[in-house]
Amino acid sequence: MEDSKYEVEECRGVLRVYSDGTILRLTKPSFEVPIHDDGSILWKDVVFQAMYNLQLRLYKPASPISAAKLPVFYYIHGGGFCIGSRAWPNCQNYCFKLASELQAVVISPDYRLAPENRLPAAIEDGYAAVKWLQDQAVSDEPDTWLTDVVDFSQVFISGDSAGGNIAHNLAVRLQAGSAELDPVRVRGYVYLLPFFGGTIRTKFEAEGPKDAFLNIELIDRFWRLSIPIGSTTDHPLVNPFGPKSPNLENIDLDPILVLVGGCDLLKDRAKDYANKLKNYGKNIEYVEFEGQQHGFFTIDPNSESSKKLMLIIKKFIQDNSS
Repeated sequence: MEDSKYEVEECRGVLRVYSDGTILRLTKPSFEVPIHDDGSILWKDVVFQAMYNLQLRLYKPASPISAAKLPVFYYIHGGGFCIGSRAWPNCQNYCFKLASELQAVVISPDYRLAPENRLPAAIEDGYAAVKWLQDQAVSDEPDTWLTDVVDFSQVFISGDSAGGNIAHNLAVRLQAGSAELDPVRVRGYVYLLPFFGGTIRTKFEAEGPKDAFLNIELIDRFWRLSIPIGSTTDHPLVNPFGPKSPNLENIDLDPILVLVGGCDLLKDRAKDYANKLKNYGKNIEYVEFEGQQHGFFTIDPNSESSKKLMLIIKKFIQDNSS
């Protein structure tokens, strides 16, 4: 009998899902760009979740400008919960830049990807990556490559796209003061073009540019592949204001910075999130970069908008450090 298997879903050339349920996942990145490793930033990989062999990549300045201990800046990669890796060149180059510009130890964790591992797997792995830092802080035999240079009381958690969604869910779980991580203290969260969803289209999702870098077909595809079977995009991990989502008005949250591109189809959801939290009295800042698309700061980290974004992050860290 002739094989009738056919392709059902495809994401950025690196993930293919077939009608018989088989999945082809390529190891090559979607974005082939040269890695800019000039030796000014030291880096290494560490396993943080042995059960799933998940690794995180640590970065630190080779010659820090100051003798003071460095803050920690988590950078959780994007990819619609379906693709992406700490090892992709666009991610690595941005982490080099973050470590250099912020003078911080950057932690870039991987997480289990959908559709093999649907939500909440990615959120659980983001939490495990932060708990790993707490383990280092209290360990009798810590990794001194890290512990000799970091200030565990100055931690910031950022995420890009799907990573921004993970950062939000961590902010809600850990709440203000992050007491359960003691002596690690989260001071603030940075959502870079966060990947939120909902069953009702926003105006810009419906009317925005059809040729957007992250177009509506790809947004829908990522959600189809990543939300729990039988759920909708109003799932609490997807839509912060869904019918079964926790009431954020009643949750104490650490300071949040939301950064979006003006041409990003996701911008309405991020803006709505920021406006609602501001009305709830939360410490939240929203900045929109006119004319910029989804992922603009990793696509061209040296553009004027990307430089401005880095300065805004830097100020957020300064303003929220004790």
